[in-house]
Amino acid sequence: MNSLYKKGDIILGGIFEISVKIISPDLSFRVKPEQWKCDGFDVAIFQRAQAMVFAIEEINRNETLLPNITLGYRLYDNCQKIPTALRAATALFAGMDDTKEEFNCYGSPPVLAIVGDPASTHSIAISRIVSLFRIPMVSYYATCSCLSNKQEFPSFFRTVPSDTFQIKAMIRILKHYKWTWVGALAGDDDYGQNAVKLFIEEVKTFGCISFTETIPKVITQSRLLQIVDRIKRSTAKVIVVLSSRVDFTPVAMEVVRQNITGRQWIASEAWATSVALATKENFACLGGTIGVAIRRGEIPGFQNFLLQVHPDVNPNTRLLVQFWETMFGCSFQGGIHGQNVSVDHSICTGHENISSTKTGYSDVSQLRGSYNIYKAVYALAHALHNLMSCESGKGPFENHTCANITSIQPWQLFHYLMKVNFSNHLGERIMFNENGDPPAIYDIMSWQMDEHGEVRVKTVGLFDESAGAGNDLMLKEDEIFWNFDFGMVPESMCSKSCRPGSRKATRKGEPVCCFDCVPCADGEISSGINSIECVKCPADFWSNPSRTQCLPKEIEFLSYGDPMGITLTTVSLFGVCLSICVLVVFILYRNTPVVKANNSELSFLLLVSLTFCFLCALCFIGQPTDLTCILRHIVFGISFVLCVSCILVKTIVVIVAFKATLPGNNMMKWFGVSQQRGTIFLFTIIQSIICIIWLSTAPPSPVKNTKYQNEKIIFECDNGSIVGFSSVLGYIGLLACTCFAIAFLSRNLPDTFNEAKFITFSMLLFCAVWISFIPAYISSPGKYTVAVEVFAILASSFGLLLAIFSPKCFIILLKPELNNKKSIMGKVNPK
Repeated sequence: MNSLYKKGDIILGGIFEISVKIISPDLSFRVKPEQWKCDGFDVAIFQRAQAMVFAIEEINRNETLLPNITLGYRLYDNCQKIPTALRAATALFAGMDDTKEEFNCYGSPPVLAIVGDPASTHSIAISRIVSLFRIPMVSYYATCSCLSNKQEFPSFFRTVPSDTFQIKAMIRILKHYKWTWVGALAGDDDYGQNAVKLFIEEVKTFGCISFTETIPKVITQSRLLQIVDRIKRSTAKVIVVLSSRVDFTPVAMEVVRQNITGRQWIASEAWATSVALATKENFACLGGTIGVAIRRGEIPGFQNFLLQVHPDVNPNTRLLVQFWETMFGCSFQGGIHGQNVSVDHSICTGHENISSTKTGYSDVSQLRGSYNIYKAVYALAHALHNLMSCESGKGPFENHTCANITSIQPWQLFHYLMKVNFSNHLGERIMFNENGDPPAIYDIMSWQMDEHGEVRVKTVGLFDESAGAGNDLMLKEDEIFWNFDFGMVPESMCSKSCRPGSRKATRKGEPVCCFDCVPCADGEISSGINSIECVKCPADFWSNPSRTQCLPKEIEFLSYGDPMGITLTTVSLFGVCLSICVLVVFILYRNTPVVKANNSELSFLLLVSLTFCFLCALCFIGQPTDLTCILRHIVFGISFVLCVSCILVKTIVVIVAFKATLPGNNMMKWFGVSQQRGTIFLFTIIQSIICIIWLSTAPPSPVKNTKYQNEKIIFECDNGSIVGFSSVLGYIGLLACTCFAIAFLSRNLPDTFNEAKFITFSMLLFCAVWISFIPAYISSPGKYTVAVEVFAILASSFGLLLAIFSPKCFIILLKPELNNKKSIMGKVNPK
């Protein structure tokens, strides 16, 4: 294994992902296997190993921190493979030397603590082993939330926030922009799978997952196309990627190859600042990516240290030699493994000018992983300092006494590491909570293109979990780049929000975020966005046209201000005036033959009853009250009975008068004036009794009727008793039919007694009006029901008035020469 080693009083171990490939040894026919070999050296990642070296060198020069103690280090490359990482960890805590290949089984372990591993999966595996020996392990990049479980990983610490907080930061961004329909890609490792599980649980509280796909470690072309096709077919515009840069790179390249645009990518901290992906070639598809990144820091003097590195060809500096050969494309004489120089490489002198190169190694503008390593080393140094100074109290382990340099044990350092609490040169608080996690602070990044056409990853916000809900996310909205038309913030929702006045109806077999917006039914409202159900309005209220609020229902009744009410009132008053005028005429001409011949007393009484019939129509107009509801039916019933009774008696008088003209007939004395008055009184008193019984059992009363028109309240009079109302009408109908029958039978009497013809015609009109009234009354809605009833009253009243009295008024007023006894008698014996 490639390593970097320096002696010291206390040795700190480090594990880094510097190489990207591993060459397995040939195990055939060998008693002892060859060493594992790494290939594909990443000079930018080597900067992280150098950050640990720089921090240790800086601490060694510090006279107040660990005075008189020199820290040493042993750093290994894990080649991004678990077997190599485990072998490196074993070498660190078991004291195996790569050159001597032997174990030191006596005394203190070669290292007191390990900085690393950066990968969550590696850290899980390594921590399970080193926890048995209570060796503190401080990772600078392992973010899996599972590592916060102190029951499983008691000696694990980290200077990078847990994925729990990274997911919180992503969720806050999604909520901020109201993205409720998202896709998710996750790496096929502990980091990706644990993170996506947390992510899905959080998204379900406010939105839905369109799809989830796992990116295999070794991805086939068919699987790659399947993942990209899922991205392309999904309607989700926002895609969250929870994987390492290495795992996501094939997917990203295929997305670029197929030119899939119009997607908003949300990057996890593993690739949010990746310069390998943030390129001009990828910008059309990946531009505008928003990333959650580990907070950037500054390390004074670090760049000068990086540029002053020079190799020393020996087994303890293999990583440095390999870095130098990769950086300058040369090889040292004999190679780093004692091999000959390749014909394709020049010979390294060790004096090449590293300042002339421009790589990720010397770029200190985005110190994130390196800054975490720097903090991890200083946290260990402060814990060691406290341990050596005996400044701490009791801790979770027994016998955590003070130690000197010769007797110090890893388990003692563990307690003091838990109690570390100091501020570094940037003023940042370095401490660990009960789970070994640091305070959660993230930079929010945006992939943008500058004025020179170069893609840069710009910090546009901050997520600070300690700031509290509502204040944890701070974004510079005007500095965020959106790779969409007109630079608009994208929308990502399966269904657009349902506006007020509608409700959500979930589509069968689809997530709850996919729904149809159904308008609220009549009489129901929804005042909020995305209402699950519509609320029914109270009884006296109705929904407005947009179904957003309940308004008082319109109260409808036949009012005097209504055009129809005005018309009917005018006609009613005209009928009253006309009846009074006829009455006045008859009173003035009461001594004339025409008036006398038509039984003046009955005519006067009939005209008075007709006047009341016209007046009772006014009781039906206006807002119903208890008084008007009672009066309208009482006045109507008694007035019409009085009217019809007078006509019936007149008809009987005509017949009796004719019979009395015959020789020997003396019927008139049996049906004189007293009998006529008594008959009218009897018929009227019967109707009065019916009305009294009706009013005493179930009187009419005003009610609000919503049965026929939901949006209106029809203010009307409820009849109370159908039997009572039917009895009143039935009794009037009975008298009218009797009168019509008698008049019809007497229609052929001599002309002198032609009163029967007029009565027959008038009663025919009366019956026709009231027979047609019944279906019209039943079928008319609202105020028109009352209008029909008033119309029937007026029509029948005018029919009686005109049919009976217009011929007489015609003679009295227009043909006065015919208003004499001679003319009337002359009609009896025409020549």
